[in-house]
Amino acid sequence: MRPNPLKALVVNPLAGVFIALVAIFVISALLSPYFMTGYNLSVVTRTLAFVGLVTIGQASLMILGEIDLSLGVIGGLCGVAAGMLMVNLGLSPWIALPLALLLGAACGLLNGVLVSLLRLHSLVLTIGTAGIFGGANLVLTRGVAITNIPKEIQVFGRGDLFGIPMPFVIMIVVLAIVSFIAAKTPFGRYLYAIGNNPAAARMLGIKVDRIRILVFVFAGVMAALAGLLMVARLGTAQPSIGETWVLAPIAAAVIGGVTTTGGVGTPLGATFGAAIIGIIENIIVLFGVSPYWQGIVSGVIVVLAISFDAVSRRYLRSDAA
Repeated sequence: MRPNPLKALVVNPLAGVFIALVAIFVISALLSPYFMTGYNLSVVTRTLAFVGLVTIGQASLMILGEIDLSLGVIGGLCGVAAGMLMVNLGLSPWIALPLALLLGAACGLLNGVLVSLLRLHSLVLTIGTAGIFGGANLVLTRGVAITNIPKEIQVFGRGDLFGIPMPFVIMIVVLAIVSFIAAKTPFGRYLYAIGNNPAAARMLGIKVDRIRILVFVFAGVMAALAGLLMVARLGTAQPSIGETWVLAPIAAAVIGGVTTTGGVGTPLGATFGAAIIGIIENIIVLFGVSPYWQGIVSGVIVVLAISFDAVSRRYLRSDAA
């Protein structure tokens, strides 16, 4: 029986998304002479780091069979909280930043506990908690940015390590750790088992609720880290931080082979998906297209990604039958 190339890409989407990433990179380099400049590549990788961190957290939840729509506002809230602790209260950045990460963990803990206790789908619940966290952000700031962020932390957002943007280096380190855990540890195997069949995972003795809560906490920390790096990048704590980190991480994860139903995909593939979206948005900017169109492009990417996910799963079911 001859192998089916389409089925091979559907079953192993990491290969497909890597090929797509390389193709889009090459096409972008051919379309614009500015794409391969050092400055532009620095912009692309630095921007990818912020979305990529949130994508890693979101992809981990999606492998588990959950989705958190509050991650963007968690990032914004934690960035604002760090700014207030450093500027308004005068705390050392080395105390304020860990406290802000703990706030992200607490937000994730709240989501995870509520999902586990109420047995609600996380998509529904986190719509509500996103409103709570976003409202808290506006109450704290009244919509006004916090300025005079200490310069010693700005290196994490603006600095480079051997010519590589520091946020991108941090994202790569996090990705390597998470990928190892997902692929090589019992905890990673539990994630996929729960994503495939939570009831069967419980029968095997896996602490489903405990793992679900831990992954929500991790996703909250990833969003908080992205928010803090953005504050370091901007030099101000903007209340609007994280507004674009809602749909893009979900689309990136799906493009990267993480299914919306759980149990399939990798954090690495999701990060490749985030890179594809980032390059497409960068090309739009290089061609001078109005930034208002970026929202439309992002929405189209989300629709196409979710549609492909649904069609590929239907294809696999029909082929198995």
